[in-house]
Amino acid sequence: MQIQGLSSVNFPSPKGGASLLLAFRLQSKITLVVGSGSLAALRAFAALEADSRVVVLAKGGFGIACDEIRWRAQEGQITFVDWDALPGSSTTTGVEKDVEAFESYLNNTPGISLVCVTDTLSGTQRRTRASAEEIYRICSAHNIPVNTTEMPDLCNFTFTSTHRFEDPDSGHRGPLQIGVTTNGQGCRLAGRIRREIVSRLPREIGGAVENVGKMRTLAKGAKTKVDLPGEDEAEDELNEDGGITTPNRPVPLRSDSETEAEAFKRRIKWVAQISEYWPISKLARMSAEEVQEVLAGESPPTSPSVDGTIIIPSIHSLDLPRKGRILLVGSGPGHPSLLTLATHTALTKLADLVLSDKLVPDAVLALIPNSVQVRIAKKFPGNAEGAQTEMMEAAVEAAKRGLTVVRLKQGDPVVYGRAGEEVLYFRSHGFEPLVIPGVSSALAAPTFAGIPVTQRGVAESFMVCTGVGRKGKEVQLPGYDRARTLVILMGVARLPQVIAALVAEKETGRRDGAMYPPRTPIAIIERASMPDQRVIASTLKDIVQALESVGEQRPPGMIIIGWAVLALWGKGNVDVLDDSGGCTDEARVSSWLADNNGLGWRIKEGLDDGWESFC
Repeated sequence: MQIQGLSSVNFPSPKGGASLLLAFRLQSKITLVVGSGSLAALRAFAALEADSRVVVLAKGGFGIACDEIRWRAQEGQITFVDWDALPGSSTTTGVEKDVEAFESYLNNTPGISLVCVTDTLSGTQRRTRASAEEIYRICSAHNIPVNTTEMPDLCNFTFTSTHRFEDPDSGHRGPLQIGVTTNGQGCRLAGRIRREIVSRLPREIGGAVENVGKMRTLAKGAKTKVDLPGEDEAEDELNEDGGITTPNRPVPLRSDSETEAEAFKRRIKWVAQISEYWPISKLARMSAEEVQEVLAGESPPTSPSVDGTIIIPSIHSLDLPRKGRILLVGSGPGHPSLLTLATHTALTKLADLVLSDKLVPDAVLALIPNSVQVRIAKKFPGNAEGAQTEMMEAAVEAAKRGLTVVRLKQGDPVVYGRAGEEVLYFRSHGFEPLVIPGVSSALAAPTFAGIPVTQRGVAESFMVCTGVGRKGKEVQLPGYDRARTLVILMGVARLPQVIAALVAEKETGRRDGAMYPPRTPIAIIERASMPDQRVIASTLKDIVQALESVGEQRPPGMIIIGWAVLALWGKGNVDVLDDSGGCTDEARVSSWLADNNGLGWRIKEGLDDGWESFC
């Protein structure tokens, strides 16, 4: 149908495949979580944070529920219902009995708003496809949205990869949340994208949101209950889905004769401008008095001046043609400020081609001029040897064409970086490579985590080894030495096997020397020196469970084992080697983990304050 006057209007055409992203408020509503494993605990926690009441309905009884589910039930945070104890028909069995019991429970439990089926993934009580289909059918008949794990056709909604921001000083979890979805095209990638977004936002952004919320409440709350002229239009300035997309319209000045309607519109307008233009850091630091002053000011707040000048360094040079060469370069642990001057020069001034290992972070690769070709190694499990050969061949071929090739490796090239293999290969093909050292992650990562690899009274030496040998073979790990710190690279993916080898009572082919006491401190450091760095510290006894509790892993990761892990915690513990100290190892570990809500591990996210100054 052609409507007169609209023929020339160009509206966007919808393209299917997206999700309608909504934010639900669940106060006093019930979220029903089916299953009692770690995923059920994750869903329950998310619902609790949304102020929902949570009921966990699971087969197998309370005894097989994961620790977190049992703890939250004991604390009264959730209600646990044993599916096997639900009344069902004595004439039915299997799926039919489950269906009858579930439908009866649903009919007798008003207020259920969402159902999350989590026991279709794994476990001794894993739900069948037929049973999940029946749950979906029953919930649909009751108009209750359902999410069924690993069965997208049995889902009315999906979960985004979310992050809720905390105040960096108080640790208070604020109102700001972000969520990322790939609409089923890459759930793990969604988690990585979420971390990338979070790492690029200011740490104080949560506090800024809280202060703007306070200003918004004060600006709106000062008016009377009487509707004011232009009120709806003014409030559009503050609404995320308001029709007004820019706060650049003139702001009314305050005057002695201003009416209540004019004062209301002025305050709303000022809050909108502040939200748009003030630096996040300034918003986060505002005190209650400053908030009041802004709303009562004589003139609108000003935005900071912005210098829009962009200086683009020239990528042209007058270098004469030269003989090709190969540089074996270490990029350090990841933080671009830890690049050596030699590495920085190689990347920004000398390179014609960069052949990079896959773990070198974007922050380092971003320093390379756009005129330089960058290739990333395809070193994945099962393809490491082939990818290594491919990169060496590419380096020789480019050098023969007169190019300067930078073979870029994480950390230091000679610390498990295969530098020796490449030196011999390039030499056999007529090129003597120049090896440029880098800061080794074996030393830098523990430092970023607050762990000294050596410390008087704690660790007199340290040893670096790998958790996986050539072509994936198992390696022999060193035995326990109380005065030594053990650093294991490339071992996180095989953590259970590594721990089993270390704590085995008898020596095996995987350990040479004494067994490690299960109480020995251990730390896993992931993405060392990067904004999304994570440190998981525990004991050998609990570290596997600790790693499983944090969800997705963040490669690259490394393992630190020994008493140095707790040496600098709090007031310090530097008398481990002093027999006269009178403190037992059990007491040391208990004190170290005492204020952590009874958990046998600690988790620390992000870098210490101050590193942002070096970005």
